[in-house]
Amino acid sequence: MNDERGWLDRGPSKGTFWLMVALALGVMGFLLWEEHKVHMLGALPWLILLACPLMHVFMHGGHGGHGGNDDHRGGRDE
Repeated sequence: MNDERGWLDRGPSKGTFWLMVALALGVMGFLLWEEHKVHMLGALPWLILLACPLMHVFMHGGHGGHGGNDDHRGGRDE
């Protein structure tokens, strides 16, 4: 076989790889939704309730959590 341009040595580009990954995930998501729609919609209220404590745990990093910070002097440096 005559491979003058090196086409056989080239692999797929990163863009092509991620396009194929996105396409495969899209197809899998569609098939899961179509086959298990009733189960997923039945679990939705429980997932919303589970999201509340998870958001409480993971979103308290922004203000230092509970307690331990007694800096309520109104902005005055004493």
